[in-house]
Amino acid sequence: MTQPIGIEDFERADFRVGTVVDAQSFPEARKPSLKLWVDFGAPLGVKQSSAQLTVHYTADRLIGRQVLAVVNLAPRKIAGFESQILVLGLPDENGAVVLLKPDLHVPNGGRVF
Repeated sequence: MTQPIGIEDFERADFRVGTVVDAQSFPEARKPSLKLWVDFGAPLGVKQSSAQLTVHYTADRLIGRQVLAVVNLAPRKIAGFESQILVLGLPDENGAVVLLKPDLHVPNGGRVF
């Protein structure tokens, strides 16, 4: 278990829902990954991410899918690509990422609370 945090710390993280509008293979990354472009609607717009999702997902299967992401982390450079958001997932029984998504379609940019 990790160390407890206060509600103020949790509230600083900005969790939003968005729709994948583009996805491409990312052969330059050290680990098998995909480049994602996710539309969070106004005012955030489209943000990009590198994600290690290749076990369960192909690029074409992700386009149009809603995902949850943290949108206010500092960007990271991964093999020359700026990853601006952290798309959220859970590990399967082998540790491969399974994406989190809403049960029903919701407006892009909706904040998790």
